[in-house]
Amino acid sequence: MADKKQRLKWKLIALAAAAVAVGLDRLSKILAVNGLVTVGNSVTVIPGVLDFTYVRNSGATAGMLADRRWVFMVASTVVIIGIVLAIALGKVSSRLNTVVLALIAAGGVGNMIDRIAEGSVVDFIDVTLVDFFPFNTVFNVADMFVSIGCVVLIISVVVSEIKAKRSGRDE
Repeated sequence: MADKKQRLKWKLIALAAAAVAVGLDRLSKILAVNGLVTVGNSVTVIPGVLDFTYVRNSGATAGMLADRRWVFMVASTVVIIGIVLAIALGKVSSRLNTVVLALIAAGGVGNMIDRIAEGSVVDFIDVTLVDFFPFNTVFNVADMFVSIGCVVLIISVVVSEIKAKRSGRDE
């Protein structure tokens, strides 16, 4: 019984984290749009490090596959539903992974809201200190939840596999 209560508790924590993440994403985009007003406007936050630049992105990272909105909507919907089902059915291996997957789904939901409501995603975080790719990319809070969540999930799975192999050798 205690185990079921713990699983339910972590599912609720994951749901709350996802709700907060979607809220933060929405709030940040509203503030960016209202503060920057016009697409292309940019404000330097930390000179040479960080700008807020208002961009409408109809594609993926840096506008790849622009105007293929339906591809991202279908892919995002499948991934979000898969994550929700995995969490709801208790198929996630750890509490950390439960919360991380919820945050990844929340990032997908945040960008999905933009695609449905506006036809494109609001991006505004422009890191100028380091070029992440051969091209400049502007992103948003939802993208951060997805990217950081994926990195944490990969690390968690790798560490879990290493621990499992070590414990198998000790027997």
